Amino acid sequence: MTDTGSTLPRRQLGSYLHEARTALNLSQEKLADLADLSSSVLQRLEKGEATRLKVRDLQAVCDVLEMSDDMTTAMIGLLRQGAEKSWWHEYGNLIPATFDVYVGLETAARKLNTYQPSLIPGLLQTADYARALMQTGYPAEDSAEHERRIELRTKRQTIVTRKRQPIALDVVLHESTLRSTVGSADVMAAQLRHLAEIGKQSNVTVRVLPFSAGAPTGDAVGQFAVLEFDKDGKGQPVWPPVVYLETFVGCIYLEKILDVQLYDRVYESLQQCSLDVTASRSLLRQVAKELLET
Repeated sequence: MTDTGSTLPRRQLGSYLHEARTALNLSQEKLADLADLSSSVLQRLEKGEATRLKVRDLQAVCDVLEMSDDMTTAMIGLLRQGAEKSWWHEYGNLIPATFDVYVGLETAARKLNTYQPSLIPGLLQTADYARALMQTGYPAEDSAEHERRIELRTKRQTIVTRKRQPIALDVVLHESTLRSTVGSADVMAAQLRHLAEIGKQSNVTVRVLPFSAGAPTGDAVGQFAVLEFDKDGKGQPVWPPVVYLETFVGCIYLEKILDVQLYDRVYESLQQCSLDVTASRSLLRQVAKELLET
């Protein structure tokens, strides 16, 4: 680690500011000058390092970067959460509910291991499967808003399919995920066939944890993801790995070494009790066929 004091909120704040500055083709020195801020402070800020930056100073930076009110509010929320090593992000508290911190983290990751006990992960959802979920989850929204959400999700999926440095994605799905029909039999069958096909990519691994595996860890395990990031020239992670847990009211981000190691062990247990890749692909196709025959 280049900065052991760095935390996820600080790093995310720095990443968003760097991205916005680059989009406007501004140098750090120019941005610092326009925001009446020390260039050294801005440099530390973009690196995710601790600073004594005041909210009004960050507001000035966001103004220069032409950020929207919601985006600015999110940046201020990240600044205020900057000291948190493991972080509970309650939707709509400090950071607007419409601002998805996880997406930025997912985009920066180089490896993602995820266990899903009930739904196909967003990175592997077909448009029809995603649409069915959104129609149920956001009944007050119109079809145009649903399509906007699907478009955003589709763009996220390019980190899996791009030719240059695609993310290494390892997925364990509980068999109940395959047998819970979302949308319709046709929609679900197409989704399962998609999983079988995309699992052939060298950077994607899809395994199924069958009903017969019982409870591999002896405890109930909800959905989780473990994200890992690039390494520097010395082979050390640029960012520490992060465990992501999602609930209805917010998300938990865990960075403590012991917490990450625990979830690594849990994931390994789930993998060991899952079908291998070939058997998993066969089961996906079998269930898809059964759906179309009923």
